[in-house]
Amino acid sequence: MTAFSLDPGRTAWCDELYTLARDELRPLAEKGEPGHVNRPLVAALGGLGLLERLLGSGALDLCLMRESLARGCTEAETALALQGLGSGPVRLAGTEAQRARWLPEVRAGRAVAAFALSEPGAGSDAAALALAARPAPDGDGWRLTGEKCWISNAPEADFYTVFARTGEGAGARGVTAFLVPADRPGLTGTPLEMLSPHPIGALDFDGVPVSADDVLGEPGRGFRVAMDTLNLFRPSVGAFAVGMARAALDATLEHTADRTAFGAPLKDLQAVSHQVAEMATRTEAARLLVYAAAAAHDAGEPGVPRRAAMAKLYATETAQYVVDTAVQLHGARALRRGHLLEHLYREVRAPRIYEGATEVQRTIIAKELYATQETPA
Repeated sequence: MTAFSLDPGRTAWCDELYTLARDELRPLAEKGEPGHVNRPLVAALGGLGLLERLLGSGALDLCLMRESLARGCTEAETALALQGLGSGPVRLAGTEAQRARWLPEVRAGRAVAAFALSEPGAGSDAAALALAARPAPDGDGWRLTGEKCWISNAPEADFYTVFARTGEGAGARGVTAFLVPADRPGLTGTPLEMLSPHPIGALDFDGVPVSADDVLGEPGRGFRVAMDTLNLFRPSVGAFAVGMARAALDATLEHTADRTAFGAPLKDLQAVSHQVAEMATRTEAARLLVYAAAAAHDAGEPGVPRRAAMAKLYATETAQYVVDTAVQLHGARALRRGHLLEHLYREVRAPRIYEGATEVQRTIIAKELYATQETPA
């Protein structure tokens, strides 16, 4: 098992990212319109070199970036993460031409990417995809017909990594990944109003043309492209959650030290101080679990899906607890629109669902544990 510790250089970098997110990126985020892509914010991430580093990073650096940015500005974190998720299949499985066309634009913050996997009938069960890629009448490529739903950055992205069924096989077999520019004929989308403020939409494919030049990886092997991308990003969803938990904990420490009740600061009440201690302990445990999963991924160790699932499961559930407790300790002020904790309360719920719901993570963990159990003689 990989042991790890953050060297002083990485620790300083995390502190710089947090300060940058809080002081420079948050004002840009506040000017954006909830539910829509904030292109000035994406461009700023590119101009600061953060998207360049994102596309060259391993799992641990990805986690450190997401945690540090989330602590200072969740919108900046999410904009960066969605660029990485949407372009991840291009980075991992794209051809030289596909990478040359799109990755420089993503790095610069000029092109917005999206990862189009989920469908109305295929969320947690990602292998149940129904979007059909039927052979084109002229024999040149395929035509995509069907729907995608719950797609972050849709319908405003510039290109989508789309997973469609090209074969007759059930489950993961016969799924192919495609790179689909947003201007392809037959591709339309609708924004969805969601609890969290980042853009999410549905996509409709009405005979959208794709060719062999648009395939990511190999025909029929697209599900592996999707899983490789998610295995890289899954621990960093936990890092996002840890960043939110740390922001809520920071706010709670300040509030309980300054707020007076019953003739003394809140921190002097044992009921309060013990809750804060529990918040801090769970946050640190989640943080270490995330780092361990990311370090294992980068080291190529066995058991990465299990460890990534553990990290996402524990960190997202912990963040929900920490933010909820922070709201309770702040009282009514935390529920006022525009308060940091009101914002975090809306943001923290979704990570327990996307990229594999909590229940799915438990299923992954259990399957991996039993798969490694020795068969009795």
